Amino acid sequence: MEQDIQQRIAAFVKSHDMVLFMKGNAGFPMCGFSARAIETLKASGVDLKALTTVDVLQDDDVRQGIKDYSHWPTIPQLYVKGQFVGGTDIMVEMYESGELQSLVDTKADSAAS
Repeated sequence: MEQDIQQRIAAFVKSHDMVLFMKGNAGFPMCGFSARAIETLKASGVDLKALTTVDVLQDDDVRQGIKDYSHWPTIPQLYVKGQFVGGTDIMVEMYESGELQSLVDTKADSAAS
């Protein structure tokens, strides 16, 4: 069962350009960390229509499975182009340094070409 969840998560992450595993969704975050992650992405210029969100509150297997998949203990978790970026604190640090904007700009540029 756990292997199946890991395969499902891996396939999902690799098939979407930008994925945020969070509590709730972009329109209605269900915790402060998820809300801050969405606000940070918006401030970085991310069009929320281009963001795929996964509500971990809907599936306990995914909620635990994503932590095992990334070896990261907290949610939310951001993936860009199949690569784990980090949680809210990492996203905020990257935003403050300009690194997050560059990462999502690069993503947008490569999607447009």
